[in-house]
Amino acid sequence: MRTPTGPIPNLQDRGAGLAPGRMPRGFHALIAAQFASALADNALLIVTIALLIERGLPGWWAPLLKFGFTLSYVFLAPFVGPLADAFPKARLMAWMNGVKVLGVVALATGVHPVLAFVVVGFGAAAYAPAKYGLITELVRGDQLVVANGWVEVTVVCAALLGTVLGGVLVSPWWLATTAPLLQATAGPATSPLMGSLLALLGVYATAAMINLAVPDSGARYPKCSLNPARLTREFAVDNRTLWRDREGGLSLAVTTIFWGVGATLQFAVLRWAAAVLQLPLDRAAYLQAAVAVGVVAGASAAGRWVPLSRARQMLGAGVLLGVLMAVVAATRSLAAALPLLVLVGLVGGLLVVPLNALLQHRGCTLLSAGRSIAVQGFNENASVLGMLGAYAAMVALEVPIDTLMAGFGLCIATAIAALMWRESRRSD
Repeated sequence: MRTPTGPIPNLQDRGAGLAPGRMPRGFHALIAAQFASALADNALLIVTIALLIERGLPGWWAPLLKFGFTLSYVFLAPFVGPLADAFPKARLMAWMNGVKVLGVVALATGVHPVLAFVVVGFGAAAYAPAKYGLITELVRGDQLVVANGWVEVTVVCAALLGTVLGGVLVSPWWLATTAPLLQATAGPATSPLMGSLLALLGVYATAAMINLAVPDSGARYPKCSLNPARLTREFAVDNRTLWRDREGGLSLAVTTIFWGVGATLQFAVLRWAAAVLQLPLDRAAYLQAAVAVGVVAGASAAGRWVPLSRARQMLGAGVLLGVLMAVVAATRSLAAALPLLVLVGLVGGLLVVPLNALLQHRGCTLLSAGRSIAVQGFNENASVLGMLGAYAAMVALEVPIDTLMAGFGLCIATAIAALMWRESRRSD
């Protein structure tokens, strides 16, 4: 187990001397940087789905974009934690935005979209432990729920605005506006979506520049071996350590389920909106924004009113979340769907923010900041891979989308209910 050797010795001393609600220097720059990067990630997904349609590829390729994006999180998990601990984390975040830029350039030069998303996913996989690890290094333990509230609100705002931005970048208005410039500079054979990709390159560049304003936390970790076999063995030990911890294992189970279902729901809502509500892609993308609005509200409420000591009491929100997904699947009107999707997001925010904070607190206590986030990312993204693979297979088999959504909802409700039952037996 590795522990910090720099001037930030433990969770309770971080930010000492600050007012109780005040975040340390550089925290808000970190939030702004990850907002810009996540904004581009979410917009890029919508633009690339439009690129798949433009190339005439079947619908089951769309979830495979996220599948390719997530591969790096799973297969590089033993290495990205030590990588995040080996360098100043803000600097590493700027480098990883540069890797995402390479993925967008690959898309623009004709590389298959799934392969290009693997490159973008590599940048994101190393970015995540650096970001969350830096948060645990900068803020006190009693501020982690508030800090995670900030993070989840800005991540979801980025998802909301990124989805809107993606919808704008594939809209007839944008494509018609940029077409004359593209034809004049690159020729008539250029894809109409090239202007959209260039706009996203600018957003990623902005995120990298903001990262340069994030200060070094001062935390340092002992150097570790770069031998892949040894790192893999150490990661396996870290993974078992976190799963076997009562609070760490519970919170890891909840966030693993939540993010797997959430990634699948992102595509299911788009397909459901097209099949049931007859909405085009640019308008269907805005339904994802309704979920994001709810998550912002739920995450804000959790950060304000749910202390770390009460995180486990929010498990009931997970059961409600699954039931609401089944209700949305049965809805047949846009007017009814919008408030239900907002409610889905709100309940999800109330669930994930406290449990994520509890997981980070236990992970940083048991392991190191970077290593604990890498374990979390591995499990959550393995869940994403599994659920997206199952979803893509069901779409290829032409299972009705409302049946799919209801099935995923009931699965999450059952799984969280089982965790609640196990937790109640442990408390007896």
